[in-house]
Amino acid sequence: MARRRQHTPLRTSQQDIDATRRIPRTPQTESPAYRLAFSDEDFMTSEALRGVRFQLEYLKPEMMLSEMGITSTVVLFGGARIPAPGKDAWAAKNETARKNLEANSRYYDEARRFAQYISLASKALDYKEYVVVTGGGPGVMEAGNLGASEVDAPSIAFNIVLPHEQAPNLYVTPELCFNFHYFATRKIHFLLRARAVAIFPGGFGTLDEFFETLTLIQTGRMERMPLLLFGKNFWDRAINLKVLEEEGTISPGDTELFTTVDTAEEGWEVIRQFYDLPRITLGEDAK
Repeated sequence: MARRRQHTPLRTSQQDIDATRRIPRTPQTESPAYRLAFSDEDFMTSEALRGVRFQLEYLKPEMMLSEMGITSTVVLFGGARIPAPGKDAWAAKNETARKNLEANSRYYDEARRFAQYISLASKALDYKEYVVVTGGGPGVMEAGNLGASEVDAPSIAFNIVLPHEQAPNLYVTPELCFNFHYFATRKIHFLLRARAVAIFPGGFGTLDEFFETLTLIQTGRMERMPLLLFGKNFWDRAINLKVLEEEGTISPGDTELFTTVDTAEEGWEVIRQFYDLPRITLGEDAK
């Protein structure tokens, strides 16, 4: 009988890198051409490799979240400049902006409480579904991650590299804290597993995410799901989609693709009824 050949596992990438560090230093091995492709930063960040970097940014969170068994999320979008109640409005450029931001701090609390409702629903499903996800920054994003942590639930953050670098807020689950270079791949991951999207008062980025989600639902590229606008007074003044309906640039009924709410309880109830989830009551200490 022929002897069975023993299988030899392939070297890992780190082993390859370590091996290159042990080779003699010569003009040939010092040349950029000799570097292993995946460890050559100049090569990996070149314009020609942009498509590969897109793929890598998609694959890393996809693989890690899949390995953890997380199948669905609830997304919280909102302004980074909205402070927690009692905190200074650090981003205010004038007195009017400061007063308005501090008044809008109530949405920090609503986002925090909303994340608690979502996270308690997720707990009943072993934190595999309805996991809170934010952009990982301050303001409303911080409130979402804080709310999840207050009920001992994990939460996800999809951070983005910006010119003025900021660290992820301290309430994100470290093992679920991702960082992106490309807005495009980050947007994909925000909505890839989303079962609901909550939009709190914010600026250009928040509007961008709202309209993108709305467009995907309107065009049928995404299944209908709860799309919540928190803060009727804020959004009635910020945007007027009825004008688009009157002008005929959107269809009658398109303005019914989202729901405006004012409180965490109202937002949670929309999601609960949509998916027929159990009722949840928050403790007094969460108020």
